[in-house]
Amino acid sequence: MAESRMSSERLSTPLPWNSLATRFPDSRACLASLLALESAEVIAGVKPANLVNIANRMRPCGQNPYELWYAHGEALLAGTGLQALVLLDRGDALLLYLYRSDLLQDVLVRKPVATILERCGYRNPASIPASLAQLQARVAMASFPHEIGIFLGYPLKDVLAFMGQIDLPFACQGPWKIYGKPEQSLELADCYRQCRYRMARHLQRCADPEACLRLAA
Repeated sequence: MAESRMSSERLSTPLPWNSLATRFPDSRACLASLLALESAEVIAGVKPANLVNIANRMRPCGQNPYELWYAHGEALLAGTGLQALVLLDRGDALLLYLYRSDLLQDVLVRKPVATILERCGYRNPASIPASLAQLQARVAMASFPHEIGIFLGYPLKDVLAFMGQIDLPFACQGPWKIYGKPEQSLELADCYRQCRYRMARHLQRCADPEACLRLAA
């Protein structure tokens, strides 16, 4: 019976935020539910960071998440263990990098990662502030930096193959492009998806989405 329930959960699809947002008419709680869902894997401690694209428009719940971010974002994340950097604000949308510094630091101090980032022109790759400042500057340029996959915790082989630095055949398209033997990458992608599914289920039942953000502390 337990195995059957687990199999059913693995096949479940995470709910989109629009279907959850109407549960939280308060503007601060509404934004908290969005951030909690979009950073579920980061909160769970299995991924260093996520990118969240927040459009500057009214959503079906009657709220504009872009405006809510600037009204409540900094205060919401205080004390949660999550940090945020606006990589790009185009006016019609902003690109938010949500991360946990402990998990990101674990990635950046790895010798292969430092070598790759140095090759890409990062002057102090083990420094979170320095590396994110350079990443932010590159995102502002016309071409999107392919090394961003490293900052998102994607498997190194997939990032390097996508960048053309190693020769591996394209295997399949998941949340990112997967190269070579796909099994471990697909397993990781499924882990991320399950974190999102569990957070969505939790937000369906909880009354305080801010408490979900504090799970990362």
